[in-house]
Amino acid sequence: MTKQLCASAVLATLASTTFVGGLSAETTETQPAEAAAAEAKVVASETAEPAKQEEAKKPAGEKKTSTVTVGGLEWRTDYNKAYQAAKRSKRMLLINLTSSSTNNVQSSVDQYMATNANVQKKLQNVERLRLPIEAEITVEGKLQRLVSFAAFSQLQGGAGFVLLDLKNEGTAYYGHAVNVLPYSSGKYYHWQNNSLSVVLDLPPGTLTQRTMIWAVRTHPEAPQSTYGTHHPTLANGAASHSNYQASIGQQGHQNFGSRFNQLSGATGGAVSEVVAESWPNQNMIDSCIDCVRSWRGSSGHWRGVSGRHRAFGYDIRRGGNGIWYGTGIFAD
Repeated sequence: MTKQLCASAVLATLASTTFVGGLSAETTETQPAEAAAAEAKVVASETAEPAKQEEAKKPAGEKKTSTVTVGGLEWRTDYNKAYQAAKRSKRMLLINLTSSSTNNVQSSVDQYMATNANVQKKLQNVERLRLPIEAEITVEGKLQRLVSFAAFSQLQGGAGFVLLDLKNEGTAYYGHAVNVLPYSSGKYYHWQNNSLSVVLDLPPGTLTQRTMIWAVRTHPEAPQSTYGTHHPTLANGAASHSNYQASIGQQGHQNFGSRFNQLSGATGGAVSEVVAESWPNQNMIDSCIDCVRSWRGSSGHWRGVSGRHRAFGYDIRRGGNGIWYGTGIFAD
């Protein structure tokens, strides 16, 4: 079986006199189950009032602490308090779920955070929560494990990091998981400490957009296409076209001539596009890496992905055939 990579002149600017007034909307129905589930909100109920009263009655020395110092930084250990603090301060909430089965990885991560001044500075700009993988929260009077929530599904039941966006209020991804970094390896994905630093620098966006951008930025050859402006029209255009490819189960630059005018009009310059597809039945993070690997295998595509552009947008969607379809759009 050979994975197809669109062979058309993807970086050639296609002018068109035809204008399509809008791109197809991204809907829950057309999203892949994994992406839609992974972007689900995590909302925990407030701690029961009687429990608060009982805790308040305890002598000061017996009260539970709700923070722990790790890597030279204070991390909260109460989900509700961390969530509300991030919401009040309009900051991202970084959740580190730990497990005894990944102690070696965790020790390396903690050492990395403790000794890397640049990472410490980035971590100071987010709310931080650290909990064991067995952690439970109360939802509608019932205890549920955090990892059972859809927003944590990309961890596949294991330890790692989840980043919730409580900063960009009013966006479609506010309150949703926008990055997930498991410690466990996948087909292409392997945990690296610097992945955390990259995630903390990504522009605002959805889980699928930010994971595609992360996959580009962590490629060993350091492609430059994600260091321009993350343009909302190009991001929406990439989402829409990835959706379209997924809906028909076919990779390509379908209708790019008619899409060109809207994209170039919004960005004030010529636009170009790259597309790729994953191998079937992979998870999202492996498929994002897979698409970047495919682009690397084509000199024409790689010129677009590796080059620096004035503006860009990336996204990816899963089709009913189990294949993920990635899109990158650039403005120069």
